Amino acid sequence: MGWRYARWVVEHALPLGASVCPSLGSLVRAGDVLASGALLGSPVRIEGARKLGVEAEDVDRVSRVRVGSDVARGTVLARTGRRFARAVTAPVDGRLIHRSHEGDYYVAPITGTWIVRAAMDGTVVRSDDASVSVEGSAWGLGGIAAYGPDAFGELALGVDAPVDELSPGRVDVRMHDKILIGGARIAAEAITRAHACAVAGLVAGAAPAGGLRVVYGEEVTASGGPTVEDRPTVLCLQGFGNGPLPREVYVPLVAFSGHRAAIHVASARLFVFAPAASLEASLDAPALVLAGDYGSVRPLEGETSLTGTTRFASDVFCEGLATTHGVVPIPNVQPYDAPR
Repeated sequence: MGWRYARWVVEHALPLGASVCPSLGSLVRAGDVLASGALLGSPVRIEGARKLGVEAEDVDRVSRVRVGSDVARGTVLARTGRRFARAVTAPVDGRLIHRSHEGDYYVAPITGTWIVRAAMDGTVVRSDDASVSVEGSAWGLGGIAAYGPDAFGELALGVDAPVDELSPGRVDVRMHDKILIGGARIAAEAITRAHACAVAGLVAGAAPAGGLRVVYGEEVTASGGPTVEDRPTVLCLQGFGNGPLPREVYVPLVAFSGHRAAIHVASARLFVFAPAASLEASLDAPALVLAGDYGSVRPLEGETSLTGTTRFASDVFCEGLATTHGVVPIPNVQPYDAPR
């Protein structure tokens, strides 16, 4: 399966401590803020009951601030006495996150904020502390992996053919806040230039794994989620290394140029908000085959035939498939939308 116009439910996972969430039934557009919250640093322990001269179970009675409240440095957390008063104050700006059974307070400094934005035009069908789900209709195209935060913007064409590499020279400030369509590969230099030019996202058949580590770090994952980083989002549609796009995938991308779109990182899917009649029908993409050098993935096109049990260069014996590029192992051939 390739492009498909359907009703989608897109789930946005939330970190702990969401302070703003939409109500059920709310209408949202891709890019609208669904929830926000604070990023907390290491908590600071503040002696409570002992300093106040009360039993631990009596701390609640003399507390002035509720757990979960934001406090400024010097804010009185608890106080006892009148003429000879004892008080506990916050040593830093932050949030009161806990009061222990021993009567002590814990305040964590706020190091930043996180924001979760909608990756779909539609209606909120779930909204709680764990996630916000939005249901809506759009053209969807699944990929293998996505990196960075969810991205939103207008689609723009960055290559002339599906076998081309998205080069740094095709990325400039005119692509600000746009999702740039690549071909078979995204050069690592193009990702860094996209960051400098404030490009929202990059979509192509593949990207070099080493280049992704250089840009996103050694611990890069494709799990998605809220982030404070401003690196551009990268969506790999087919694999890593090199992946020429099938005609059934590339031609609609060209046709959708100029339309609003979103990349949902958690599902590694591109959504395009265009009318259902924009394409004649849902387009089935051909199966994908891993190249003999294991450095690229390409669409399985042209005539094929089974060769029976075949011995390959790796001394593996298995069913083979004769293609225009030679005989490949059957396990190296997968449907476009199969887990990869």
